[in-house]
Amino acid sequence: MFHRTTAQITAKLNRTSISRWISTVEHKSVSPVERLEERGLLYSVSSPNLSSFLRNNKTTIYTGFDPTATSLHVGSLLMIVGLLHFQAMGHQTIALVGGATGSIGDPSGKSTERKALDTETLNKNVRGIDAQIRKIFSNGQKYIVSREANGVPEHLIRPVKVMNNMDWLQGLTLLDFLGDVGRMARVSIMLSRDSVKNRLESSEGISFTEFSYQLLQAYDFYHLHSTEQCRMQLGGSDQWGNIMAGMDVIRRKSGREAESAETGEHEPLAYGLTMPLVTTAKGEKFGKSEGNAIWLDPELVSPYEFYQFFRRTPDSEVQRYLHYFTMLSSEEIKEVMASHEKFPGRHLPQRLLAREVTELVHGAENAQKAQTMSEVSFDGSLTETRGDDILQAFAGDERLVTLDKAQVLGVDIVQVALAGGAVKSKSAGRKILASGGLYLNNQKVPLEGHVLDEEDLIDGVVCVIRTGKSQQRVIGIQ
Repeated sequence: MFHRTTAQITAKLNRTSISRWISTVEHKSVSPVERLEERGLLYSVSSPNLSSFLRNNKTTIYTGFDPTATSLHVGSLLMIVGLLHFQAMGHQTIALVGGATGSIGDPSGKSTERKALDTETLNKNVRGIDAQIRKIFSNGQKYIVSREANGVPEHLIRPVKVMNNMDWLQGLTLLDFLGDVGRMARVSIMLSRDSVKNRLESSEGISFTEFSYQLLQAYDFYHLHSTEQCRMQLGGSDQWGNIMAGMDVIRRKSGREAESAETGEHEPLAYGLTMPLVTTAKGEKFGKSEGNAIWLDPELVSPYEFYQFFRRTPDSEVQRYLHYFTMLSSEEIKEVMASHEKFPGRHLPQRLLAREVTELVHGAENAQKAQTMSEVSFDGSLTETRGDDILQAFAGDERLVTLDKAQVLGVDIVQVALAGGAVKSKSAGRKILASGGLYLNNQKVPLEGHVLDEEDLIDGVVCVIRTGKSQQRVIGIQ
């Protein structure tokens, strides 16, 4: 009854060579904007000619991250994925940490002014997010190549540049700023931004400090345009006003538009692109100040907890999240959703989503461990789970117990459960058995009991005893 079989999950999660080939061809024939649009990730663009420009030119694109905490959260992850789509097509990406602007706080989407951070906290946050971005992009490049989502050869994928706007804003005096950028700004336009209008109409109002935020972000775009030949800014849909402000400063300071090498016509010197904000199934925005933050720092949210967050994605959202957070092709997503219609109880799209996003953020090894822990804890049959993977996933976990083979083979299940700490006493174990609450390798033990043999050991090295829905012991055999 408890012997491992060779039964396979009918719905395929592995990618076929044909779908890989189709995916690669598709990626090479479209611009990053078209790729984002196909995946539902395009909210607005500043020019209808942006896709054509990107098909004919390699450019530099940036997005900013304000260091309001030591870690980014899953809402920020969408912007990282957006940059990765450009990186996969051979464009240069810049992740800008707002060491200067973070001391002010962006009023976009906020009904009250952000709490000011002291210098020590701000610097700590900057260091944490800088290191986090570098690690995620390192994982991201490996992920892109492993999924064959790159539209250029691997050696032409340019590593991300992580920069800090404190490097150029801290030396800028107020008089220099007002005489340079301030002269270019029009108050009527600044007042028309939704982020400003909404606050002006509220009882809280808006401070001059927050009101000036869009000018500082505009200067960032201008600075990167001048020093890094950056012609694109990416942001969430609530950043449109700030992005437009930057494009306006670039246009006014240059006094001209760029000339297209292909048509000879003038084209914008700078472009803006926004993506939708990530929302929950209830339509609520993901974010740390909304009280439901899923942090990207493994010290704050473990890879297993991160995996489980995406594993619990409701059916109504999982297809959208597969498009949003992974590099899987549309064909692969359609395939797993079709399998889900046939076998809804297996939650194949949720498991695939959780594995893909965890690998992107935390790397393949941590993703494998998180997946294995989830399979052992929640996903039923362990017929396709390797024994060594189980032991590696639970290494250092208090639920992993090592017993001699003599303590397991030929021994009654209740005695093994007692030796492994799954039950407190034999009598307690027999009560659980009699109530149908004792499981071996995620299969219910018959009420008459069971004596373990070699066939009950997964790959001869481990078995899993569970009492109730989630209390378990992983028994390693030595």
